[in-house]
Amino acid sequence: MSSVTENGDAPAGKQNEEKTYKKTASSAIKGTIQLGIGYTVGNLTSKPDRDVLMQDFYVVESVFLPSEGSNLTPAHHYPDFRFKTYAPLAFRYFRELFGIKPDDYLYSICSEPLIELSNPGASGSLFFVTSDDEFIIKTVQHKEAEFLQKLLPGYYMNLNQNPRTLLPKFYGLYCVQSGGINIRIVVMNNVLPRAMKMHFTYDLKGSTYKRRASRKEREKSNPTFKDLDFLQEMHEGLYFDSETYSALMKTLQRDCRVLESFKIMDYSLLLGIHVLDSITKEKDGESSQNASDAKRPGVQKVLYSTAMESIQGPGKSGESVITEATNTMGGIPAKSHKGEKLLLFMGIIDILQSYRLMKKLEHSWKALVYDGDTVSVHRPSFYADRFLKFMSSRVFKKIQALKSSPSKRRCSSITALKATSQEIVSAVSQEWKDEKHDMLTEGQSFSSLDEEVLGSRHRPDLVPSTPSLFEAASLATTISSSSLYVDEQYQRDGTLLYSSSKGLPSSSTFTLEDSAIYLTSEQSTLEMENDNASVLDVYLVSCQTVLLPFLNLLFLLVLFT
Repeated sequence: MSSVTENGDAPAGKQNEEKTYKKTASSAIKGTIQLGIGYTVGNLTSKPDRDVLMQDFYVVESVFLPSEGSNLTPAHHYPDFRFKTYAPLAFRYFRELFGIKPDDYLYSICSEPLIELSNPGASGSLFFVTSDDEFIIKTVQHKEAEFLQKLLPGYYMNLNQNPRTLLPKFYGLYCVQSGGINIRIVVMNNVLPRAMKMHFTYDLKGSTYKRRASRKEREKSNPTFKDLDFLQEMHEGLYFDSETYSALMKTLQRDCRVLESFKIMDYSLLLGIHVLDSITKEKDGESSQNASDAKRPGVQKVLYSTAMESIQGPGKSGESVITEATNTMGGIPAKSHKGEKLLLFMGIIDILQSYRLMKKLEHSWKALVYDGDTVSVHRPSFYADRFLKFMSSRVFKKIQALKSSPSKRRCSSITALKATSQEIVSAVSQEWKDEKHDMLTEGQSFSSLDEEVLGSRHRPDLVPSTPSLFEAASLATTISSSSLYVDEQYQRDGTLLYSSSKGLPSSSTFTLEDSAIYLTSEQSTLEMENDNASVLDVYLVSCQTVLLPFLNLLFLLVLFT
């Protein structure tokens, strides 16, 4: 059952054929609804505002409206009837939560005749829309009205926590009693505005068993298609930008968990698709929009009522997809797989189906004959998971942002690394030049040391003139064995780097102080990738160029001491 196909008009040959519901003409139902709501809402304004109490959810007020009229009620040309209002204070709070003023509510419903819509479902319910396109009035079964009344406390709590939701917004629950017949109606938000032509309308449940529009439905001027039709006609899905997709899926997940907590199943997503095309706008938009905009108010009466507001607030309007001149009417911007610009209107409908005994029996029977996971009726937790999976993977998809290729990223990273490495090498080279200069000026020169060593070879009876230098050197020179290592990080294809073959530490600092040579080693803390190996080679070759004379000198000194 689809709750609303707001622009699904009846075929041309049946436009003038009046429908009946429970043997009551639809014109009589529309008239009594307007009379009853006009009286009850007007009477409710005299009651002071106060907090909603638990007992307010179960209050039922009743008024009798005879055809000849009374001191409190006007005369009318319909049969006598009694009008019941369920939880009037609670629903008044709901209307205030969505910014609906009593005068606007009365004007929308009672000022002009209600417009009857067609119903593609099998329930036989009647649908009416107000002339300003704000509210939908739907007839419901006794069990559905009873379930909604039980749902009200939890519904109240959920709306307080999150008024931005794709769940139906209920503004009133009423009952018309006439001639022993009860006609229960619910007033809720309009999902698909008539002023915007819907080129495609879908009722999606996430199931595949018998989820195809009937031949009779397809013959309508604006048919409502189902899951299998969507998979066939829009198999690539609908595409959103990343932010809109995340907001939409977050809203759907939150709403499904709320429905699951209430043990609700068999609900649908009503999806209307408007194609933003210049040809269709010229052909369809001007006539329908000019006719309806004359009656549609300039200021929005209901807060959080549009699809875009329901998922992420009024600040996002999809400027990247549509032009400023386009009146989006709260639609969510999207694109088809062909690149067509779209406006989507959507809402979760038919939430008054709980997993009661009859639904359990229905599922058990269908599961015996067909695949139990494909049928519409299922336990609430499974239904919610299947619904979300279908929406997130088959219906709605995210446009992938363009990413730079890995080769370009690698080239840019190597260029940056080379620039950095050049700075490091230049800084290190300058540091070593300064230290070398200090060593040559403050310490004893290498030439004098060589002369003394060579002289001692020709004159064995003489001892070196600077014994304190070698004594200090032998005591103060420390070479940590832990620093003489080969770092496995810088091995490639089993071949050691140049520095590793010499057994040098990864980083060394040499100072000459008080005529003694100190060698201190510390492990490098730079963790570099393979692209840095060439930089390390340059660094270590520079170190070796400076260190090699020192090592040769030490070797000679130890050899001839």
